[in-house]
Amino acid sequence: MKTKPLLASASFALAALSLVTGTSHAQNGPTTLAKVQSVNLIAIGHRETSVPFSYVDANNDVIGFSQDLCNKVIDAVKAKTKHPDLRVRFIPVTSQNRISLVQNGTVDLECGVTTNLVSRQNQVAFSDTFFVATTRLLTKKDSGIKDFPDLAGKTVVTNQGTTSERILRKMNEEKKMNMSIISAKDYGEGRATLETGRAVAYMMDDVLLAGTRSLTAKPSDWVLVGTPQSSEAYGFMMRRDDPEFKKLVDDAMSQVMKSPEIRTMYDKWFMKPVPPKNINFDFPMSETMQKLYAEPNDRAFE
Repeated sequence: MKTKPLLASASFALAALSLVTGTSHAQNGPTTLAKVQSVNLIAIGHRETSVPFSYVDANNDVIGFSQDLCNKVIDAVKAKTKHPDLRVRFIPVTSQNRISLVQNGTVDLECGVTTNLVSRQNQVAFSDTFFVATTRLLTKKDSGIKDFPDLAGKTVVTNQGTTSERILRKMNEEKKMNMSIISAKDYGEGRATLETGRAVAYMMDDVLLAGTRSLTAKPSDWVLVGTPQSSEAYGFMMRRDDPEFKKLVDDAMSQVMKSPEIRTMYDKWFMKPVPPKNINFDFPMSETMQKLYAEPNDRAFE
C-alpha cells in the first residue's frame, strides 16, 4: 500500500472535518466509522522521526513497522465502509499533542509509538499491543555512563510527555541525583541534543534509541546501556467509547499478529537494513513478543 501523506496541519484537518460532520468530533460526536464513511476519509496520526516504527522517508512517504500494521487496519476500514477509494490523510503528531488530537477527532487512529498506560486510558482507547520495549540509555561508548546511577550530577535528555520523562524526574527527586533533565520535543531534537554534547545520555525506549543511533553521524560511537526502568506496551490510539471501531482495529491487527506474516513484517524492520541509512537494527523478536503475538491483548503494564 502506497502511503504518500496528504500532510495537513491539525487545525486545517479539524476544520475540514467539522464542516462536513457539523461537529468537532468530541466524545459525544459520531462514531469513527460513521464519520469516515460520511467524508470518505480517515485521518492517521504518525510520527516523523520514530525509526523504524513511524517516520517520513526521502519521498515524503510515511513508512515503518507501525505504518505497515496500520495499513492493514486501513484496508479493513475500506472493506467495512465499502469505500475502496477511501482517502487517507496523514497528520504528524508529537508526544505533546498526540492525545489531544485523538480526543478532538483531528486524528481517527494514531499509528505511532505510544505506550498504553492505565492513566491514559481515561483519555483515549488503545488497540491490542503490537510491540514491547524497555526504557534504557543511549550514550557514547567513552562517556563513562554504564547505568542510571552514573547520571548523578549530569545532564540527560528525554522526550517531553513520555513515560521516560516521568521516570527520570521521579528518580531525580527520590534519589537526589542532581541531574539536569532536558525535555526534547521529538527524537530529532533529542538526537541533536545528545550528538552536540549538551547531554551525556538519552533515555527512551530501547528500540527507539536503536533507531536514534542509526541516524547519528557515526552509529558505531554509541551504545545502549542501563538497567531497564520499565516495560512499554505500544498500541494504536483511538477515541474512547467507540467499541465498534476498536473491535475492527483489534481484529485487523490480531489477524496479522497470529499469522506468519508478522514474522516477515518484523524482520523487514528489525532484522534487515532500513532507510534512511540502510542500517540493520539487529533487534531479534523476544520471547515476550512471540507470546504476545500468539495471544494479542490490550493490557497496560502499569
